[in-house]
Amino acid sequence: MPSHAPRRFTRRKLLASMAGAAAAGTAAVTIAPHALGAVATSSAGNRSAGAAGGLPLTIVNDSGDFANRSIHLYIVGNKGTGQVRVTEHGTAVPIKLADNSHNGYTDYAISLAAKGRTTLRLPFMSGRIYVALGSKLKFKAVTGGDGTVALQHPAGWVESDPNYRVLHDFVEFTYNESGMYCNTTMVDMFSVPLMLQLNGEADHSTGRLRDGGRAQVFRAMRNNPKFSRLVVGERRVIAPSHGLDAGLFPSDYFDPYIDQVWQTYQDRHLTVRTDAGTFTGQVKDGRLTFTGPASVSFAKPSTRDVLFCDGALAAPNDGTTGPVAAALGADFNRSTLVRTSHHPDTQARAFYGTTVTNHYAKAIHAATTNGKAYGFAFDDVAGWASYIQDNKPKSMSLTLTPF
Repeated sequence: MPSHAPRRFTRRKLLASMAGAAAAGTAAVTIAPHALGAVATSSAGNRSAGAAGGLPLTIVNDSGDFANRSIHLYIVGNKGTGQVRVTEHGTAVPIKLADNSHNGYTDYAISLAAKGRTTLRLPFMSGRIYVALGSKLKFKAVTGGDGTVALQHPAGWVESDPNYRVLHDFVEFTYNESGMYCNTTMVDMFSVPLMLQLNGEADHSTGRLRDGGRAQVFRAMRNNPKFSRLVVGERRVIAPSHGLDAGLFPSDYFDPYIDQVWQTYQDRHLTVRTDAGTFTGQVKDGRLTFTGPASVSFAKPSTRDVLFCDGALAAPNDGTTGPVAAALGADFNRSTLVRTSHHPDTQARAFYGTTVTNHYAKAIHAATTNGKAYGFAFDDVAGWASYIQDNKPKSMSLTLTPF
């Protein structure tokens, strides 16, 4: 008897369940047990092949520039209600304040095999897999506001962060009885070329860059005066959202396009199709107000709201306002809200076609072999995110692809 398929997970739901706060130049991140969304509980017969002993995870170093000995792996996140890190034996160990024994920081690094591939096992959990090249990362165990022990994650977009000068990146995942759900993400920054492969009911992969893709992204950003300050040497490109907060990106960048959208829909109707039904909106009394399955409205967003897909464009997990906000956030970043009045816009060839657009996301999508990437939080809209899932996973691999 076939099992019920779970709702499709997205990084957007992961972000909604993560409480991130800058603290002493680092990011304190809490990842909920079902970090990527609501999960349909599967029967024992639907347990994935690797569930009993953990899912086999293979790390492949095809970087060409870094030997295995200079690559450090970290697997951290949430299991149940507590924060954990995974050991080289595939065991989820609770984060403890006493772990801060290396100059005030933890050392959760997992070394790769001296040569060839490295195979580990992932337990059920939600979290991130970090890779650091050349130097180790500095994670710090802290006491959270609720009195529980939390982990401060690296924030490569914050110059005062102790990991700012370390070449590193990460992928995100949730692994539970319903399956494996994972993505390569560039929502915060773009740095290390990473590819995910997932084998189970089918074979899936995402994140592979075109030959020279990394250099292509860096070059596109350096050649754009508004985006050039987001490039941090050869280490990374900071997302414009974080760049704005750091004073590296214009806080009014999207304002002319936002004004154009608001002006356009004073005289026209904008429709948004969602699973709950179709919403029809128009700007009234300064707000973009929709009727349909429910009445929802949005204040005029700022550039920051567009880049973070937050603030006036925040998407609650309510089935009505959330999906409309997601479509608006995606099509603001892709600058397609004026091109057509029917949304979300699914015509990828029309994305990023205006002068004022998210050129960071545009460059990242152009650099991947399948055109999919996570350049901003709502990039899953219309299926353009570098996201894969399998309900009966057998194995997973993370490959550092050529620079």
